[in-house]
Amino acid sequence: MADLAFLARVPFTHRGLHGGGIVENSRAAFEAAIAKGHGIETDVQVSSDGVAMAFHDYELDRLTAKSGPVIERTAKKLGKIKLAGTEETIPTLAEMLALIDGRAPLLIEIKTRGRKLKKLCRSVAEALKDYRGEAAVMSFHPEVGRWFAKKAPGVVRGLVVSEQGETSLAERLKGPVQRSFSVMRATPQFLAYDVRDLPSSFARSLRLEGLPVLTWTVIMGADNSIAAEEADQIIYEQR
Repeated sequence: MADLAFLARVPFTHRGLHGGGIVENSRAAFEAAIAKGHGIETDVQVSSDGVAMAFHDYELDRLTAKSGPVIERTAKKLGKIKLAGTEETIPTLAEMLALIDGRAPLLIEIKTRGRKLKKLCRSVAEALKDYRGEAAVMSFHPEVGRWFAKKAPGVVRGLVVSEQGETSLAERLKGPVQRSFSVMRATPQFLAYDVRDLPSSFARSLRLEGLPVLTWTVIMGADNSIAAEEADQIIYEQR
């Protein structure tokens, strides 16, 4: 049985500890989180040649001087692109793992719109194969959890959940059914829940069954009492 204690031990920095000139999902952001003694939540996108890259957006435009989808460039080309206002480049997940080297617990959010899902999962699993640090994968897409449950069951897996799109009565009625189906498909070992949805009867019921619940994105300095009551740990940003 997987040891899940690391999920609750320390807070996780959202995309690393960034701000004040430090860019999200950068080597500097990861080092800043480690220096603070906190965990790291990061994102991975897939390159055109199937390599997991530590980058949040599907497009390059917001965080670099380049434009267009990440998925249309090779890992080698992406690795030469500088993050905005820095001399840092986009790291592969393997490079990120080598940098962290077990010094902080890690959450890896797998970003996918269904394109090359299996390639990205394989790349993440391969990077984690010999990694000895504490790490887990998670995704909104339940098929990511399903893939890891079947192909890499030793990797801790989570399901990312948000109820924010459920605005109409029909959506609110359908939402719990869809979430239950996602849990059934992904068989997660933890949930990462949108803090805006807490308290949530869905999250609370699974937590009572023993499933750890993390919550994102908590803003430090705001009222975090609900997060403290309804979740086992936070994924946070400083603003």
